[in-house]
Amino acid sequence: MQIQDLPYSDPGVPDTRSGPRFLWWLFRNQLSGQLRSLAWGLLHFASVASLPFCVGVAVQAAVDRSGSRLALAGGLMALACVGNAVGDTFLHRAAVTNWITAAARVQQLLARKAATLGSALTRRVAAGEVVAVSTGDVEKIGWFVEALSRFTAAAVTIVLVCVGLLLHQPALGAVVAVGLPVLAIAVLPLLPHATRRADVQREKAGRATELASDTVAGLRVLRGIGGEELFLERYRRASQEVRHAAVRSARMWSLIAAVQVLLPGLLLITVVWYGVHLAREGRITVGELVTVYSSVMLLTYPIRHFEEIAMAYSFSRPSARRAARVLSLERATDTGGSRAAEAPTGDLYDPATGLLAPAGRLTAVVCGDPDAAGRLAERLGGHATEPDTSVLLGGVPLDELPLDSARRAVLVQDKDPVLLSGTLRELLDVPASGAVGPHEALEAAQCADVLAAVVQGSSAAEDPMDAWLTERGRSLSGGQRQRLALARSLVTDPEVLVLDEPTSAVDSHTEARVAEGVRALRKGRTTVVFTSSPLLLDRADRVVFLHGGTVAAVGGHRELVRAEPRYRAVVTRETEEEAPAAGAPRGDREPGEAPLERDGVPREDGVPHRLEEIEETA
Repeated sequence: MQIQDLPYSDPGVPDTRSGPRFLWWLFRNQLSGQLRSLAWGLLHFASVASLPFCVGVAVQAAVDRSGSRLALAGGLMALACVGNAVGDTFLHRAAVTNWITAAARVQQLLARKAATLGSALTRRVAAGEVVAVSTGDVEKIGWFVEALSRFTAAAVTIVLVCVGLLLHQPALGAVVAVGLPVLAIAVLPLLPHATRRADVQREKAGRATELASDTVAGLRVLRGIGGEELFLERYRRASQEVRHAAVRSARMWSLIAAVQVLLPGLLLITVVWYGVHLAREGRITVGELVTVYSSVMLLTYPIRHFEEIAMAYSFSRPSARRAARVLSLERATDTGGSRAAEAPTGDLYDPATGLLAPAGRLTAVVCGDPDAAGRLAERLGGHATEPDTSVLLGGVPLDELPLDSARRAVLVQDKDPVLLSGTLRELLDVPASGAVGPHEALEAAQCADVLAAVVQGSSAAEDPMDAWLTERGRSLSGGQRQRLALARSLVTDPEVLVLDEPTSAVDSHTEARVAEGVRALRKGRTTVVFTSSPLLLDRADRVVFLHGGTVAAVGGHRELVRAEPRYRAVVTRETEEEAPAAGAPRGDREPGEAPLERDGVPREDGVPHRLEEIEETA
């Protein structure tokens, strides 16, 4: 695999039983690239290691005044330099390719897992950990996978050089053959301490990243309550903890690096002292002494790869463990699907709660617990959290459908939809049936003011569809972002559309028009809306009230307001003291009247509160 061939057509099925197994799986899936890196590494290190022999031959030829051997030594040295340059160049190329392709494979696997799990991913794994795995961890994993072949080439070279020295000069070769393994394993006792400190640093960095992402996501709310300084101080403390952990980890790695410098120096001194002693006794020649000395000096370069592979493994092991934990997550349902790919049609039924959404009708669902409503909305989309709790569409369990078919059949828009940066045309360019055009969807979602806002914010665009949207639509208000997300969902025109609080940030006038627009555009299609807004509830064909995790009442909005006190308490925000006795008149508010407050915020002056007034003004 070359960089220009990315992304992979199929990144494969990873071995997620443990971090080391995941690293080994990555290595095996890059075997051809690893073998190329190993071959170029052997050429590079062998060329470097052969230089001392060439120098030794040249020195001895000069001592013996042999011009032919001196010319031979010069030719061998030139050949070694060419091999060194070629090997180093292509080794770097192969190593970078292995690094990037390994990181890209992990990123593709993470993206595929995120697409499979959907919003269930961040419920099972902290958002900060997902960010850490998909950014810094993939680089560390790629580093180890790439460094493994270079380390193998360095280790093979060291073994060959030791064998060569033993054959060339047994006395000094024995010293080197004993000393080099000691150099290689000398740092092993320090590695567990370094690994533990690196793990602590990764853990603290993950928590700091999670805190930062949470702070950025809730920045608008924090500013509203004046809490940004509090969270900023928390992040300062978390970042300082990361800094202290990084310093402690760096101290250990600096000690390992010092050992890697000290011990080769001691070996070099030993070789020189013993070699001079042998030369005085006439047991070795000057050229042999220079050869052994130069070999030991140059072997400190491949020995450094022992330190690098130790660092790479220490850093990549926790990263691989985190990646394997994320990649091992599975849906409670069958993602492959055991039925045909054709999406079924019919009623949508949830056996866990008893919720029934008849085909072709607009069903509103009222739930006093917003979190329970969000979980139910995800389950309706095929994200069952436990086996045997699958939602049925036309009598067919969604978890028995292939994932793509299930998502084509049922689309869920959660309460906090995300708008990606790009043009409005790109935002609405989503997989769709083709029955609903972008302009129809924008009109149904009442996006006229949104189009004007995006054009004003992008002066270079004459057509609103070519106007640029900033990241997450930050230049728009909350209500405008909601309506754009709603328009995007309407364009897809799925068989079943599930909307979770689609108008919670929209004013009453616009909300009434949105309700009518969605009702008209989705006529004949199954639509489920989770809401407590009387404006939406009054326009639904059917209202289902959930209490205690099961269906408590079914009927029309006005009927439920009169007959079901618990429903009335959720919709009108009445307290027990404010609620009238059963059968007693309810003052000057009609059963279908909208509450004076919505989510604790008073309605603006001049906004009609009664459904009849809204119908007249709309």
